[in-house]
Amino acid sequence: MGRTELGCGLIAIGRQWGTTPEVPSEAEAINFLHSAYDLGIRFFDTAPSYGLSEQRLGLFLESLTDEQRKEVRVATKFGEHWDEERQAPYTDHSFEALKSSFDRSRRLLGEIAILQLHKTTPELLSDPDVQHAFAYARSRGVAKIGASISDPESAAVALADKRFNVIQLPYNAVSSQFQDYVAAAPRNDKELIINRPLQMGSLTTNTQSSEEKRARVVEAFRFILQEDFDGVILTGTSNVEHLEENLAAFERAKQ
Repeated sequence: MGRTELGCGLIAIGRQWGTTPEVPSEAEAINFLHSAYDLGIRFFDTAPSYGLSEQRLGLFLESLTDEQRKEVRVATKFGEHWDEERQAPYTDHSFEALKSSFDRSRRLLGEIAILQLHKTTPELLSDPDVQHAFAYARSRGVAKIGASISDPESAAVALADKRFNVIQLPYNAVSSQFQDYVAAAPRNDKELIINRPLQMGSLTTNTQSSEEKRARVVEAFRFILQEDFDGVILTGTSNVEHLEENLAAFERAKQ
């Protein structure tokens, strides 16, 4: 089995998303991040378009010791931005917008392990402005670049392009359109970041008991882990109790 860990996708600590009715306070968000670290989470995925997420993650990272910070991998994105006044995301893939976005992320987060293109299309993956922005980020210490994918065409392009180290995509038992790309990732030396493992909670709805819900979460992780890849499966929760349940299910699915 490939080296696969559970990580936290942090949209829910920064803006309303999915079934999250309210954005947690800053104190609640930072407490969640500390709890995640204490539980063994060492991978955090964020983005400028996640509202307050990068800022809050940055405050948490500043509270770590140097040794603790070295244990943590941070992934963020550029290409989709956040309009504070409208409280809404927007896209801009020009070089200046990407450079400015990355510089802000780096100020907030410090070391960025993975930088991904947000709102990817096949054309953007080879766009000169995008490639220039990635080169700029690499010159400032970003070790790996990647693409956050939502369509098979972009997945095929990113998979074949040796410049990309990482691909993020949704994958679960009811949304398996990327199965061939997940299977092909190891042959193409790609690390995978799998999002929406529970299909935004829909895989655990209408359960009759907490025991049945736990069993469904285990099966959801087991479905993904049957593919042999190196990477991360993201849980999107901002609730400590749910994170504990997901970690337990993830460990059980690996057995």
